[in-house]
Amino acid sequence: MSQNSSLKNHLVAGAMALTSTCLMLASVAVPTGPAHAQWTVFDPANYAQNILTAARSLQQINNQIRMLQNQAQSLINQARNLTTISFPEINAINQTMQQIDRLMGQAQTIQFRVTGLNQQFQSLYPTGFNSAATNNSHVSDARYRMAASMAAYQQTMNVQSQVVQNIQADEATLTAIVARSQSAEGALQAGQATNQLLALIAKEEIQLQNLIAAQSRANTYQQANRVQSQTDAQGAVSKFLGSGTAYSPQ
Repeated sequence: MSQNSSLKNHLVAGAMALTSTCLMLASVAVPTGPAHAQWTVFDPANYAQNILTAARSLQQINNQIRMLQNQAQSLINQARNLTTISFPEINAINQTMQQIDRLMGQAQTIQFRVTGLNQQFQSLYPTGFNSAATNNSHVSDARYRMAASMAAYQQTMNVQSQVVQNIQADEATLTAIVARSQSAEGALQAGQATNQLLALIAKEEIQLQNLIAAQSRANTYQQANRVQSQTDAQGAVSKFLGSGTAYSPQ
């Protein structure tokens, strides 16, 4: 813009100087004899107007060029906003979630399924003491419940170990996603990077829920074993006493 203004000022100054020169030449005396040649007529005002018109035309061309440049930059920005980024870590996330699912599916005795849960629980923890069963049967049932409780704690430890391993692997995944987020070129890439971070957060929450479920299951075994042991002890005492009363010294 400053160069065009300078050019315009120089052209106007030149036109004014040329006009002054022509006026000075016109004031010089001319011979009175017949003219043998024709002088070319020069209109300084018209020449100055043509110069100004050319300067305005140049300014309009510059404005059009600037507008085209802005449109081109806008198209470049739109193309960046439509550029996508890859998410190769999604396969690793799916694999770790499948590992957690397999560990949760290894639940024995009482499984993580609503269907048949009440039947499994009543079979393992009967509501009353079976007085018709032998002592060996009661001992065998108690050992079976203890084994189920130990298996539940072992499964909880397996889930805990897998979650810890997954967290260590997720550190590299988080670093890669953050790097892609920081280098995102457009709105689409930034949105995709945000979705990837949300997917990683969702995975961590699902792992935590599975871990809590496994831990709660093991604790439930322990509490149920305690209640069942008390019930069996009371039933054994009642069976031993029968209809009589315990001996009390006088």
